[in-house]
Amino acid sequence: MSRPLVELAGVSKRFGGATALAEVDLTILTGEVHCLVGENGAGKSTLGKVVAGVHRADEGILRLRGEQVTFRSPRDSIAAGIAFIAQELAIVPDRSVLDNVFLGREGSALSVVRRRAQLAEYAALAARTGFDVDPLARAGSLRLAEQQKVEIMRALARDAELIIMDEPTASLGGAEADQLLRIIEDLRAEGRTVVFVTHFLADALAVADRVTVLKDGRLVRTSPAAGETPDSLVTSMLGRSLGSMFPDARVDGPSDGDAVLQVRALSRPGEFAGVDLEVRPGEIVGIAGLVGSGRTELVETLVGLRRPSGGSVRVARTNGPFRSPRHAQRAGLVMVPESRKDHGLVLGRTVRENVTLPHLDQVSRLSFVSRARQTAVLETLLPEVGLDPRRIDSPVGELSGGNQQKVMFARWLFERPALLIADEPTRGVDVGARAGLYALLRKVADEGSGVLFVSSDNEEVIGLADRVLVMRAGRVAGELTGEVTEDDVLRLMFADETREEIA
Repeated sequence: MSRPLVELAGVSKRFGGATALAEVDLTILTGEVHCLVGENGAGKSTLGKVVAGVHRADEGILRLRGEQVTFRSPRDSIAAGIAFIAQELAIVPDRSVLDNVFLGREGSALSVVRRRAQLAEYAALAARTGFDVDPLARAGSLRLAEQQKVEIMRALARDAELIIMDEPTASLGGAEADQLLRIIEDLRAEGRTVVFVTHFLADALAVADRVTVLKDGRLVRTSPAAGETPDSLVTSMLGRSLGSMFPDARVDGPSDGDAVLQVRALSRPGEFAGVDLEVRPGEIVGIAGLVGSGRTELVETLVGLRRPSGGSVRVARTNGPFRSPRHAQRAGLVMVPESRKDHGLVLGRTVRENVTLPHLDQVSRLSFVSRARQTAVLETLLPEVGLDPRRIDSPVGELSGGNQQKVMFARWLFERPALLIADEPTRGVDVGARAGLYALLRKVADEGSGVLFVSSDNEEVIGLADRVLVMRAGRVAGELTGEVTEDDVLRLMFADETREEIA
C-alpha cells in the first residue's frame, strides 16, 4: 500500500452563500493517478485549488506527507512540491513560450549562460512530451491547444512531486490528448502523483488508479478505476445512464425545403480547398476531423472571420461570402466560437450584458438600453438554455464552464437564426451540461433552423448529428449517414492517402 501524500478531513469551502465543498474527506496516495469527476459545480476544481493553495478552506484540515499545512498562496504550494494546471489558462500573452515555461524560475539576473541553459532544458522537455512549440514564439499568438501545452510543460519544469491538472485535455485534439495521457503514465512510473480533474470519462479510466465522484460539493464515493465504466460513473454523477445523453433524432427527418446553407467549391490557401456543403432546415450536421484538418478555419470563413480565395456561400436567401460576423448575423448565420474565454464572452460583464450585446437595437429605446426589455426577454430565454434567471446580473466570469457555454448559446438564440454554427460546443463542459446542450441543439433544429457543429469528440458527432462530414488535410474526405460507427469516422480521418497540397 502506498502512503498517503495528501489528506483532506472535513474540508468545506463557500463562496458567498453557495457551498462549493461540504465536509469532504479524501486521501490521495503517493505515486497514484487520482481522477476527480462530476458535473460542473460539483466541486472538482475547487477541491484541486484548495490543495494547490489557490483557495483556503473555510473548515477542515489539509495534510501533506502527514503534516498539517496551510497554504496562503500558490507560491507556498509550489515550494512544497505541488504544481497546478488551471482550466482557465494562466499564460502571460506578451512573453515568449520559454518565459512562460520557466515563469517563477527566472532568477535575479537572466544572463546569456542562463538563457542557454533554459533553452537546453526546454529542448529536453519538448523531447519528453513530444510537444512541438517554438520556444521563442509569443505565447499570446498561439492557438488554445498550443497554450495548453505550454502550461503542461511549465508544471513539468517545476519538477513537482504532485501535479494537479484541471481539464488538461479539454483544448487538445485526439492525438494530443493521447500524448498527454502517456505523459501522465510516465509521471506515475517516475513515482510522481497526479490529480486529474476531467469531464472525459474515457480519459479518466484510461490512466487512473482510483476515481472520486463528487456531486453538489460532496464526495459520493472513491473506488478503483479498474472496477468502473463510463456508464457507472455517469450513473453516480447524474442518476441516469450514459445512453440517455443524446436526444432522439427528428422522426420525420429534416425539411425538404431549400437548404439554409449552400457552400460550393469554397477555398482558402493553405487551410482548405474545394469544400461543398449543404445544411437543410431541421438538420444537424457534424464535422469531424483531426486538429489541423481545416474544420475551424472552414466555419470561421463561413461566418466572416476569414476571407476565402474562391467559391460561393449562400445562407437562406442571402449570398456570401460575408465580410464580417455582423454581416453574417444580418443574414441569419451565427456562431458559438471554440474558445468562450478568448473569442466569446466578456468575463467581467454580466449575463444580461453578454447575451444582449449583439442585439442592442432590439432592447433599446431612443438610443438608451432598456433594462426592462432586457429582463423581459431574458426571463424567458435563460430557462430555455438551462440557466437560472436569478443569475441575470451575475458576472459571467463567476459562472461554471457549462453555464458560460449556455450564455453563449443564449446570445445567439435571442433571435432565431437560419443557421447556428457551434465550434466544439461542449468543450470543458461536464456530462450533465452536455446532455442539456445536446437537447438544446436538437430543439433549435426541430424549430426549423439548421445546425452545423465541429467536434473533436467522435462519440458526440455520431450521437448528435443527422449527417457527418469528415475533413482530412483541408478537404471533405467523406460523408456518413444512417448507422454511423466510430470505425467509419476514423477510417476517413486516417485514410492512408498522400496529402494533397492545399493551394
